Amino acid sequence: MEVVTLGWNAVGVMVLAFAAVESRSVALAGFGLDSLIEIGASTVVLWELADVAHDRQRRAVRLIGGAFIALAVYLAVQSTVVLIVGFRPHHSPLGIAWTGVTALVMFALAAGKAATGSELGNAVLQAEGRITLIDGILATAVWMGLVFNTLLGWWWADPLAGYVLLYYAIREACASFRD
Repeated sequence: MEVVTLGWNAVGVMVLAFAAVESRSVALAGFGLDSLIEIGASTVVLWELADVAHDRQRRAVRLIGGAFIALAVYLAVQSTVVLIVGFRPHHSPLGIAWTGVTALVMFALAAGKAATGSELGNAVLQAEGRITLIDGILATAVWMGLVFNTLLGWWWADPLAGYVLLYYAIREACASFRD
């Protein structure tokens, strides 16, 4: 399942980068950056499952935390500027399609990881299932922002979706430095 998550996120980074540039969407750019960070997080989980040295895992988790801090700064600044100046992102049918499918895939993967982790008694896989569930929630938030912008003309829904991503980026960054 972790390999599926890695593959999906790798393709997603490319699709989201194209869609974000094309539509000038803060939420799509933030979600693409989050997907890039999730590739690193999935790699850490694979290391854990392979029983790699604890000090390397700790360093990797802290690097991921640093990446989430950078993402949070980007989203805070960019979403606020977009709202203040009233920048209106373009419509993104590709972004709507990708984030909609991503939400469904992430929810299915989260359920599978949680069930497998529970069955194996593996806390790491259970935790990764929760992270994948959050990815599904984030994909849904971005999807809603894009749909509201496209169908209702609510341009401000895009930076608001960026703030949803910001909340989770801060939360994940804090969690990575607690240990």
